[in-house]
Amino acid sequence: MSTNLRIALRFLTARKRSMLMSLSGIVFGVGFFIVTQAQTSGFEEFFVKTILGTNGAIRIEDKIQATMFPMIATGAHFESKFEVAAAREARKYVEGVEEPDVMMDALRRFRNVSGVSIVVEGSVVADSSFKNDTAKVYGIRLDDHLAVSDLAAQVSRGSGSLENFRTTPQGVLMGQELANRLQLVVGDSLILRAGTEQRRYRLAGIYASGVRDIDRVRIFMHLGEARSLLKKTTGASFIQVALFDRNRAPQDAEQMEQVLKHGAQSWQEREVSWLEAFHALQISAALTVSTIILISGLGMFNTLAMIVIEKTKEIAILRSMGYTRQDIARIFIWLGTIVLVLGTMGGWALGASVTYGVSKYPIHLRGIFSADNFQVHWSIWHYVVGTLSAAVVVMTAAIIPARRAARLEPGDIIRGTSQ
Repeated sequence: MSTNLRIALRFLTARKRSMLMSLSGIVFGVGFFIVTQAQTSGFEEFFVKTILGTNGAIRIEDKIQATMFPMIATGAHFESKFEVAAAREARKYVEGVEEPDVMMDALRRFRNVSGVSIVVEGSVVADSSFKNDTAKVYGIRLDDHLAVSDLAAQVSRGSGSLENFRTTPQGVLMGQELANRLQLVVGDSLILRAGTEQRRYRLAGIYASGVRDIDRVRIFMHLGEARSLLKKTTGASFIQVALFDRNRAPQDAEQMEQVLKHGAQSWQEREVSWLEAFHALQISAALTVSTIILISGLGMFNTLAMIVIEKTKEIAILRSMGYTRQDIARIFIWLGTIVLVLGTMGGWALGASVTYGVSKYPIHLRGIFSADNFQVHWSIWHYVVGTLSAAVVVMTAAIIPARRAARLEPGDIIRGTSQ
């Protein structure tokens, strides 16, 4: 142990109560910073997984109409015509995907694509023995759709089974909310009406995606049956795409638009408002909790300033023994470092234990997603950012008194004229 560190420890124990208060503030500040960030990012992560499990990472929809228009360029000795593409906002689209199977083959050639599913969508009225309600039919090929969604897990959370749906040509999968509204259980029959066409189907399974707006309107059925009911014998309403790396969705969507000449929308673009709301909550929580660290830093600054005043004679003796200004400054830097290390380690332990405890706390959340307990996201970056925040405050609180102590001269202290 160095002499400077040993002296710092002696100074530290001189004001135990004040230092313990500052240390406790750092521990609680770092710990609660970690907990709040784990919670806000946990709910964001859960929301993203829910969205990807229902609507996919990218959705390929309408065909882009040719929107090239001529422009004339003139100069001193020339005049020429050239074509300019319209901006994205001014594009015109042709509804639907005309050749979905060809499009699927093309999409599978993209390196980041992990699954592709065509969907035929249409509005219907669902009639049960008790009441009727509006809904939307989604015609799918089951195996393809399982590759781009969490439908298998969603049916497990509801009731029935995918095998029952797979082996029942007239079977449908219905959201939990819609099934409750129609008072249906697995095995019941219902009538679906699309325009003048109406047919009887059997409820093969109930899914629970966790998104109320989805669970109350979507009805999945086999693709061929959906085409027949909706009178859409060709084409598709859209193609749902899953990716290996979801964060590359915007770049992949842009590339798909250029190559396939169809509109491609990434999940970040679809859910931009919710993502911005989660981001704002994270910043707000970080700023709020950081005030605990800031207040603790101010308390520590006050404590170190008092130590400088109380230990002027000891500092004079040290300077007389040959200690340089840098040595005196290092003693007070060591004081801050000790508090920082102990505070952050205690904060890590507190943050990890409270985060684990919170993750087990039951709740009943229904709305944009469904959750039965607090969602947390474990990330090393929460600990890193919390430590950096504490380091800035604590070391700033230590450096200012350290510089003041380093400026003290032995002669001024003896004469009583030190400032």
